[in-house]
Formats: sequence, structure tokens, C-alpha cells
Amino acid sequence: MANRLDQETSPYLRQHADNPVDWWPWGDEAFAEAHRRDVPVLLSVGYSACHWCHVMAHESFEDETVAGIMNERFVCVKVDREERPDVDAIYMEATQAMTGHGGWPMTVFMTPDAQPFFCGTYFPPVGRGEMPGFADLCHGIAHAWAEQHDEVVEQSDRITEHLRRRPELGGDRAAPGADTLATARDALLADFDGQWGGFGGAPKFPQSMSIDFLLRLHRRANDHEAMTAALHSLDAMCAGGMYDHLGGGFARYSVDSQWLVPHFEKMLYDNALLIRPYLHAWQLTRNDSYLEVVTQTIECVRRDLQVAPGAFASAEDADSAVPGRPGTNEEGRFQTWTPAEVLGVLGDDAPAAMEHYGVTEAGNFEGRSILFRPIGGFPRSPEVEELRQRLFAARQLRARPGLDDKVLCEWNALFLSSLAEAAAATGRADWTEAAVTAAEFLCEHLRRADGRWLRSWQPDVGAKHMAYAADHACLIDAFTRVYELTGRARWLTEAVSVADALVELFWDPTGHVFATTGTDAAALLTRPVDLQDNATPSPQSTAAVALMRLAPLADRHDLADLADEIMGLLGEVTAKHPLAFPNLTAAIDAEVHGIDEVVIAGDRPDLLGVLTYDWYPSTVRAWGEPIPGPLWDGRTDGQAYVCRSYTCQLPATTADQLRAQLS
Repeated sequence: MANRLDQETSPYLRQHADNPVDWWPWGDEAFAEAHRRDVPVLLSVGYSACHWCHVMAHESFEDETVAGIMNERFVCVKVDREERPDVDAIYMEATQAMTGHGGWPMTVFMTPDAQPFFCGTYFPPVGRGEMPGFADLCHGIAHAWAEQHDEVVEQSDRITEHLRRRPELGGDRAAPGADTLATARDALLADFDGQWGGFGGAPKFPQSMSIDFLLRLHRRANDHEAMTAALHSLDAMCAGGMYDHLGGGFARYSVDSQWLVPHFEKMLYDNALLIRPYLHAWQLTRNDSYLEVVTQTIECVRRDLQVAPGAFASAEDADSAVPGRPGTNEEGRFQTWTPAEVLGVLGDDAPAAMEHYGVTEAGNFEGRSILFRPIGGFPRSPEVEELRQRLFAARQLRARPGLDDKVLCEWNALFLSSLAEAAAATGRADWTEAAVTAAEFLCEHLRRADGRWLRSWQPDVGAKHMAYAADHACLIDAFTRVYELTGRARWLTEAVSVADALVELFWDPTGHVFATTGTDAAALLTRPVDLQDNATPSPQSTAAVALMRLAPLADRHDLADLADEIMGLLGEVTAKHPLAFPNLTAAIDAEVHGIDEVVIAGDRPDLLGVLTYDWYPSTVRAWGEPIPGPLWDGRTDGQAYVCRSYTCQLPATTADQLRAQLS
């Protein structure tokens, strides 16, 4: 018999609907039940592409005996961290404070008032070393609740007090200057791995926003050292096994420093963010290797993650079924190869492919081979491309990894921004059409009739959960870029509408930041504020960039003022810890050097092409449908107008004139 999770929008939650655990979704009803029974709440937080989440579910949550203990002693609540980042953020901070580390699955025991008193991550079914078995842990927690109740409550009060403290950022909130960018640059390059690219050691994450910042520095000031670090990182990442050499797209991260062995899940947000530095590298160098990566990554998302026209799933799992072994899944099975498998597909051509992609009898991952290339092995020759296509076609017949088909507003907006920028840069009409379709989907399915944006949509279930600050910030950027792509005023209007909602629901004037949850959201233990850029850019940095770009197009300088407040608050800490705030450096760069506003009046595709062919990171463009306001007043058809800080240059009538003004 299914529990209460069978009607949830999250596939991750529905995966647990048939557990013997009597799961509740997060909500008032679960905590009311805990009060009624006077038992703690056991919160389990994970996500669909999390390997160890599946392991703990199989070992403990599917076990009748363990489930019996959980049901008897607790009210058990399951949360998808991707749908409820607010809940995840609060209890992850508690977990990190108690244990010194975090991760998923996250296991939290709390009072019926949602105050945590014991936190951890994965627990095995029986004890291993210093790690207790999960059943024993449950017995111990229940005993402490019954016999040491006052101490447990006192512990929960201390943790809650810690969670409610606001971080001390220091600084005088002065506008950050060029010295902030210089300090951030030096800190990034000091952490750069000169051999394998990227930053730091294993495990190694792609750090797409930091790489893009280095490219921005080169574009601005011909910074050769920054450019070298950025390009070497991009070359190394797409050569290693983290990049899917057959189907395109990137896995989550590399477990080693060489980008060889990935955590095989593919996340929508990673691929959305990685498109940008590869696209900008192509625009700066005209090296078609980078465009090849952009093209294959976009097509991977459109082919493998699209669940409805313009709607993209959150992730593809790391695990997939093993042929001939029903019910058995293995990590990386879909992506890896043996020499016999390559031979079965390519016949006499197999040796060439095996040499090209590093396939050996010994393998490089649990007896199988992850495909990789030496750094600099792009673009592909026609002969290699023909082999790739044959291997790809054969791989398509394999059992696919599981798909988390919930459509998250934030992540889809991130991809839409990248797709719109790539469509403009390449002139590809099919990408333009895909971008408009994606924007229309968001407006139709992720927005209620009263205008309130929603977080998550799932086929056959619909939309659920009110959107967060990050969703709104990403939507502003996405709709602004679709406006720049199409010249249709409708999309600028949508961007302004979302910006107004972001300010009304999320702006905290006392903290000079955007809160994670809206003023209309159900109260949690504390109102979380997400400051740092992590795997995805924070709502602060995304909003700062998006509002600065939107403000001149919409003549809304009040929006730029909010971006200034964010940068004033976080500028000092950004300089010291650029890997924690890489996206905010883009906003600071635009603030320091100013944004060029370019209006192209009339039908001048040659002038528009100047703005899209090259990369002008701090330029916004208005064209197509004129919009009432000072940006368009007095403009003569057939000319381009470049303005900055309320000052305009002479109209440009040729591409060379416009290019010179932008330089």
C-alpha cells in the first residue's frame, strides 16, 4: 500500500511511496501528528541523482524491520532538496554545525516544533567503525527523547539559536572597486591547477562561473595569464571522462584531479552553466573545439532531458541496469565500455576507436573503460566522428539511467539564458525557436493565474511549491536574454514583472539581501538567506547581474540600486573568497566598468551581428520592437546608438563604426 508520497510532484519522493516507512511530505500535518503522538520528527533529505540516497533507501527504508522502528518511534518526513531548497538549507546548516560536514542523504532528528537536536548524513544498516547502524541510532534517539527529554530540548534550543543568527560580513558596504576584481583574480590563479586545469584537488568541480570570470578579465584587459588558466581548464574538462564523448554534456564532477572518473549523473544546472564559458571561449578564440562542446551540450539537454516542449528534466541518474541481471543497477554502466563491446559495434574499426578513446582490457573504472581523450583532442576528424556516431547509436539501445523528470523553474531558466545567448551568438534559428518555446513553457506552466511563480512542475502531476528568490532571479535574466535574442517587447515586460515580484516578496531591506523564501511562504524555523554561489549561482549574485542588465533596458534605475546594495554588502568577502562568490564578480565587473546600452533602430542585421558575433560581457542590446522610454527616444532607423552612464556616442551607421565604439 502506497504511503502519502504517491501524489507528490517529485519523482524522488514518489520513489519512496511504496516503502514500508510511513512517510509524510513536509508540511503542517506531519508536525501536528508529531505533537499528537509526542514523538520526534525524523527528516530525510535527498534527491533523485544521489547515489548514496538510493543506497540508504535500499538498505534501511525498504527493510520492514527498520521501517517498523521508524514508524513506531517517529513521524518520518521525506524532502527532495531540489524542490525545497529552503528546508534543505536550514537543516544542512545544522548538520554542518553539529558534524563539521554535510551531504546527502541528510538525516535529521527534530522536535515536533521542527528544532533539530541530532544531525547526520548516511548511516549504514549495521554499525561500521565509528558510524552507528541506522536501526541502533533510531533506538538510541527514541530512548534519549523518552529518558533525557529536557537535555534533548535544551540541545535543540542551542542549535536553533545558532541557526537564527545572521552572518557577520563586516565591511562598510562601500561600492566594490577594481581592487576587488584584482584581489579575486589573484586568489583564483593561486588556486589554479596548472597541470590539469580547474581549481584545487580531488574531488574537482567544474567551477564554470570562475572560469567565465577569468575569460571576462581577458576580454576586458587582455589578461594572458587569466586566459591561459581558463582555456586550459576548459580543454582539460572536455578531454576527460567528465565529458560525455558520445552524447555530449557533462557529468556532475570528477572524483579525481584529472577529470577522468566522474560522478556520472548529469544535472541540468551544470550543463546550463558550462555552456557559457565554452561559448565565450569560442567567441574570443574562434576555436571550433569550444563550439563543438557547446553544440553537443545543448543537443544533449534537448535530446535526453526534454520531457515536454520547452521543459527540461532536472537530472539523469548515475546508475543504470546491468544486462542479464534483473534488478541490478551499476554506477556508470550506461557510459562505460569494454573492448568486446566496442568490437561488437565497430568490427574492424574497433582498434582505432579504442585507441582514440582509451578503451583497454584492464579499464579505468571497475573493469570497464570511461571514454576520454588527451587534452587538445578536439575538434573531431570526420573519421572519428563517424565512429562516434556508430558507438552513440549502439549506446542508445542500452537501458538508460533513471530520469528525474521534475521541471525546476530555476534550472530551466538557467538553461534558457544559456540557450538564448548561444542562439544569438551562432545565429541558429532552431535554437532561437527552442528558447522561445522554453520561455513560453515557463510562463504557461510555472505561473499561477494570480501571477505567483511556482518552483516545480512534473508531467501528469502539474506544478507545486511557491518559487523562491533564486527562481525569480534566474527568470529575470532568462527573459531579458530572450528579449535581446528576439527583439520582442513582450519578454522585457515579463522580465520587469518578475523583477517587481522578486523585490516585493523577497527583498530584506535590513539585511540588504534577498531572502530565500517569500513573505507569503509558510514560516520555517528561520527565514533562510543564501549568500554564496555553490553548484548554482546564489539568488544574490544572479539578481545583481540580472537587475543591472535589466535596469537600463527598462529605465528602472531602482533595480540597479538594489544590485549596488548587494555588491556593497558582499564585495569585501568576494575579494577574499572568489571561489565562494564567482558569479558576483561578474556583477562587480559590470559595476566597476559600466554597462554599455546599445540600441539598434530599424532593420540592421549587420549591426546586430556585431553585438552577437563577439562577446561583450557588459553590453545590453535593444532592437526590434521599440519600447516607450528614454532608451528609444529620438532614434533614427538604420543606426546604432551606444550609451553609457547617461552619455551617448555619435550614431554608428556601419559595423566598423559600431565595433570601434564598443572597443
